[in-house]
Amino acid sequence: MKSGKYRIKKYPGVYGYDSAKKRVNGKPDICYYILFKVDGKNRTEKIGWISEGYTGQLAAEVRAKRIREARHNGQVKTARDIRTERKKHNRTLNEIKNHYFNSERGKALKGRKTDLGRWKLYLNHLGTKSVPELSQLDIERIKRNLKQNELSPATIDHALRLLRRIINHGVKHDLCPALAFKIEFPRVHNTVTEFLTPEQAARLLDVLDNWKRQDIARMIKLAWFTGMRRGELFSLKTAHLDFTHDLITIADPKGGRNVNIPMSPPVKELLQQQIFFLRKAQELREQRYKNTSTPCPPWEENGYLFPGVHGKKRKDCSAINRIKEKARLPKSFRPFHGLRHHLAVTLASSGEYTLDMIGELLTHKDSSVTRRYASFLPEARKKAATRAAEILTNHTSHAQVAPKIINLEK
Repeated sequence: MKSGKYRIKKYPGVYGYDSAKKRVNGKPDICYYILFKVDGKNRTEKIGWISEGYTGQLAAEVRAKRIREARHNGQVKTARDIRTERKKHNRTLNEIKNHYFNSERGKALKGRKTDLGRWKLYLNHLGTKSVPELSQLDIERIKRNLKQNELSPATIDHALRLLRRIINHGVKHDLCPALAFKIEFPRVHNTVTEFLTPEQAARLLDVLDNWKRQDIARMIKLAWFTGMRRGELFSLKTAHLDFTHDLITIADPKGGRNVNIPMSPPVKELLQQQIFFLRKAQELREQRYKNTSTPCPPWEENGYLFPGVHGKKRKDCSAINRIKEKARLPKSFRPFHGLRHHLAVTLASSGEYTLDMIGELLTHKDSSVTRRYASFLPEARKKAATRAAEILTNHTSHAQVAPKIINLEK
């Protein structure tokens, strides 16, 4: 401190300096300074003059603020801030999970019901813990317990990724601190390609042709001929059908953006039959209760091509397992997803379709997904190899240059 500065007794760490020239109310103007420590070193800071409106009390408040900043890495934390910080660190995973599933994104999740089931089955025991209380041992216990229950690596992977998603949501919305370690996921080797033998396919087609509910049979045949996913079929509306250009619009597919797929003649016929069926069903509903006192059951006309109960969006198809059993299909065969694979395998095995073409028909956004069908392209590969040999031979003959023979004995 320079000479001339003196301590303000009422305020520790606050000093004053009398001006030799400036005066306020007939007295020398006083400039206030503060002295405080940062990392063990003294710091001096000029606050201001009385003529500028500064007082000893204001200088003391600034000093207190500087000390708090130094102690808390640049952040001034009041008692309320500290309580909020503690609450954030102690918030349970159940609270974060509820916030996630009740958020706008959580409510719009396509797999929301499945994820809620995963939490209840595999992660519910962690609900009372806070994120800082989680350890790698907890993660290893989840892996071990699920493995002991003979659950697949894919199931374990889904459970752990759900946990990470919930924690990331908490961090993003300032509900909890970030996890102190990285979750290691199990290696998943579950790329299963399902397809039917000609005999199995013939049995399935025979069952569908003779099934009592032909609207259900048409939905399964549509999956067979187009490779549409289960959810895409349930969401399909008559407004998505363009019979002028023979196109089907898949709205909000797995990849995100709407896509169009071609409408082949058999598919077009199936769709027209289903539209006719829906119109007749509407007429029957109106006639059945026309001259009775019984009120007609409520019906929501949402335009779904394969509507569920009371016209709402279909959530399931219980008949699919009975059809599968009657057709004597393998227990491991997943009807909707399996028929999608069956279409791709059949096209690949024909040798008439490239992987790119198959990916377009199946609306794959990533070509690596379609690569699984490469092993079913023997005819296409054979044709490509034969054609490559022809091109190389023709190229050599046009050049009319004899191949140079190298004498290895020299």
